[in-house]
Amino acid sequence: MRVLLTGHQGYLGTVMAPVLAAAGHEVTGLDAGLFADCVLGPAPDDPPGHRTDLRDITAEHLAGVEAVIHLAALSNDPLGSLAPELTYDINHHASVRLARLARDAGVRRFLYASTCSVYGAAGGDDLVTEDAPLRPVTPYAESKVRVEDDLHALADSDFTPVYLRNATAFGFSPRLRADIVLNNLVGHALLTGEVRVLSDGTPWRPLVHAADIARAFMAALDAPREAVHDRAFNIGSETNNVTVAEIADQVAEAVAGAQVVITGETGADPRSYRVDFSRFRAAVEGFDCTWTVKQGALELADAYREFGLTREGFEQRFTRLAVLRRAADAGSVDDTLRWRR
Repeated sequence: MRVLLTGHQGYLGTVMAPVLAAAGHEVTGLDAGLFADCVLGPAPDDPPGHRTDLRDITAEHLAGVEAVIHLAALSNDPLGSLAPELTYDINHHASVRLARLARDAGVRRFLYASTCSVYGAAGGDDLVTEDAPLRPVTPYAESKVRVEDDLHALADSDFTPVYLRNATAFGFSPRLRADIVLNNLVGHALLTGEVRVLSDGTPWRPLVHAADIARAFMAALDAPREAVHDRAFNIGSETNNVTVAEIADQVAEAVAGAQVVITGETGADPRSYRVDFSRFRAAVEGFDCTWTVKQGALELADAYREFGLTREGFEQRFTRLAVLRRAADAGSVDDTLRWRR
């Protein structure tokens, strides 16, 4: 298919683009480029693309496109809480506008990167299915719920939206993010000798490797329409439902000599949930995630060593909030996070 991949210069998009291309899809990227320089190691080989803010997409960007994979977003909870109005403007309103333009342009499949964070403070001992109540506790997660609702209203016989609720991502990407839990803990372990957990370690987190997310999106792109039309799917593996303390222990095993330190200074985190991922496996025959948390921790530790991760890079270049603050302080972006001309 001719696929428009938004956020192709992000953490997940940089992993996903070559997976799609290797499968024979014709990929065009679209990205504002805010995090294009967040590279650790060799520069990635990006597909042809548009350097365009999500809010500024026009019908011309969608001419000839058969499918959209929509990853682009302000992509974490601290950033969303700092600028909730921008989170809703970009993550919600611009996403729905993109979907409308896509439907009008004849795009038949629209894969939306949602999140398991929509379950929020799910609590309880049962695994959370896609039919569970949605209880988002951050603007980021709330924006994802709103988009899912609005895309559902756009679905028809010619336009198939699919909502892929990714577990918390981990693993190495040439465009690294250090502000997600496993990537962050491995970096701290290597740079300081400590696996520092600020919560009490008890919250449950579902995790999924970036490469498994890429494979899931490709599977949803190729699946029969009736298997995925207007459906939500949790993306991950029950094996990777782990507590934050268990994640820390896996990191300590991967980084020799690192010590786990659970400070508890931020108290109990209300975002705690374990997730059932069976619906996607049932809908897409043969799909399953392959990466474990331990394998991801070892991969990250090896990559950080090989490519010379530094403390400055870890804290400034690969943390989304720090990157945007630095761009704003330098006058490179305005108050709406658009590049200054």
